[in-house]
Amino acid sequence: MSIEEKGSISIHTENIFPIIKKFLYSDNEIFLRELVSNAVDAVQKIKRLAALGQYDGELGNPIVEVALDEEKKTITISDSGLGMTAEEIKKYINQVAFSGASEFVEKFKDAKDANEIIGKFGLGFYSAFMVADLVEIQTLSYQEGAEPARWVCDGSTTYEITEGSRTTRGTDIILHINTESEEFLSKSKLEEILDKYGKFLPVPIKFGTKTEQIPDGEDEEGKPKHVAVETDNIINTTNPIWTKAPADLSDQDYLDFYKQLYPFSEDPLFWIHLNVDYPFNLTGVLYFPKVKNDFDMQRNKIKLFSRQVFITDEVKDIVPEFLMLLHGVIDSPDIPLNVSRSFLQADSNVKKINSYITKKVADKLHELFNKDRKGYEEKWGDIGLFVKYGMVSEEKFNDKAKDFALLTNTKNEHFTLDEYREKVQAIQTDKNGQVVYIYSNDPAKQDSFIQAANKKDYDVLLMNSAIDNHFVSFLENKLEKTLLKRVDSSVASKLIEKDELVESVLTEEQSAKVKEVFEKAIVKPGFQVEIVGLNPEEFPVTVTMDEFMRRMKDMAQMGGGMSFYGNMPDSYKVAINGNHKLVNRILKTEDADEQSALAKQAVDLALLSQGMLTGAELTAFVNRSVELI
Repeated sequence: MSIEEKGSISIHTENIFPIIKKFLYSDNEIFLRELVSNAVDAVQKIKRLAALGQYDGELGNPIVEVALDEEKKTITISDSGLGMTAEEIKKYINQVAFSGASEFVEKFKDAKDANEIIGKFGLGFYSAFMVADLVEIQTLSYQEGAEPARWVCDGSTTYEITEGSRTTRGTDIILHINTESEEFLSKSKLEEILDKYGKFLPVPIKFGTKTEQIPDGEDEEGKPKHVAVETDNIINTTNPIWTKAPADLSDQDYLDFYKQLYPFSEDPLFWIHLNVDYPFNLTGVLYFPKVKNDFDMQRNKIKLFSRQVFITDEVKDIVPEFLMLLHGVIDSPDIPLNVSRSFLQADSNVKKINSYITKKVADKLHELFNKDRKGYEEKWGDIGLFVKYGMVSEEKFNDKAKDFALLTNTKNEHFTLDEYREKVQAIQTDKNGQVVYIYSNDPAKQDSFIQAANKKDYDVLLMNSAIDNHFVSFLENKLEKTLLKRVDSSVASKLIEKDELVESVLTEEQSAKVKEVFEKAIVKPGFQVEIVGLNPEEFPVTVTMDEFMRRMKDMAQMGGGMSFYGNMPDSYKVAINGNHKLVNRILKTEDADEQSALAKQAVDLALLSQGMLTGAELTAFVNRSVELI
């Protein structure tokens, strides 16, 4: 039977093809993803029919081929799948796109999301017109007695269906690339796109080119002669590890796959294999990397797939925010290939996947902690950031993490939350019954304060990661009757308020005199001098910032909505140890210049220990020190 039909579609608005080009131009490389994905679906469907006994013909070699012909300026996507009859072409190719054109124009005249547009109207095939000014289909259906059919359209409202030339089951999509899209007539460009979107497709993808030139002797004039040959190679791995059962995989398999995804990265700390089929379908492998300081460089390393087709590496709504530094892959057929940001934010399955991943990560960390605590502690420097971030941002994660979150002190000892409270509460409980956790965010800079605290048998926690400013406040809110104070927020004996007090040996008159000397010696604004009774062995002068004020300023710097505090001038307390022998020496000296020099030297020493003495002030201090010795 001869097939021949010409037709045109009467629509009341502008043609669909210019609309596709207009809206989707910036994402035009997805044409190859769409067409290859369609071809893979066709191959999988014929295999499924054969498995169900509904097709008893020869399956042959189930494969998808992408061929580039630079001379003819064509890209051909071929499959050995179901194929189509002429009637099916009319149903699936003509009606799907054109019937929706009017609604499309009205609904998406202001749209920006290419994926949403394609997904909404089933326009995957028509993405071909983003790069081609003529598209041809040659196809032969698997159905017994089917005749080959050919469809051709030049991007106008007219199409033509005639008898085709294909002799084997399947479909060829032939794209005649337009002049604006000739960048795609490049072997390396197509390889790049296929590697991005099709690296793990479940059907072998063969990529070939018909115009690769190889040397072929010399011509009559003795010049090198070349001949065009067709080359091809399989570009994908059809059974990546996330499609396999964990029991069938070794640690080396997981490490090899990680290297395949991230060739230049260090080995991960450990990984989690995801596999769930209810209430949604999800597979994948998530890796915990060794955390670097440049967090932005490590973000967006999780790749989202739908049936092994790459979709995006922006997975913010699928993966909880605190796990955005993880690496790996997630594959869910419940997430459509043409996914949009608005879909991800609204879809109930995405919310369930988010919760599931949170639970799986918590369970894995708990398992590691219980199975090998020493190994877990060794990894805590990397794991801790995830755990603390998760506790701060996700209540459900915090409920589980309380059992495996660790606090580390400056002696590099690790404790669970319960263990640490047990360790310090006897000595570090204040007169109001509050347990005071003392911490350092810079142990090198705060060493003198840490040593002073240790002399009083106080333990000092290490809180120097990027999340610890928030984590300190979080712990204070979550732990009952607990305060956290930075080790340099006060002199050691004032960090934990006790009933016992060390009285100053100075009289009221002497205290006023000493205060006056020090106030004159300090030229910096925002310094408040106070005379305190401390152990004579403690420093003569200590400069501190109030814990609340400093914490608010730190939060403001991190963009924590505390701009009022961020704009306030710095305010420091200068604690003068009235029981120190230097103070006695100042009182005995009648030379005002010597009193000022001694006071200034003591204050500068305190500032130096805090890293607050710089520039001309540091130079003056060095010169004064030379004179004094």
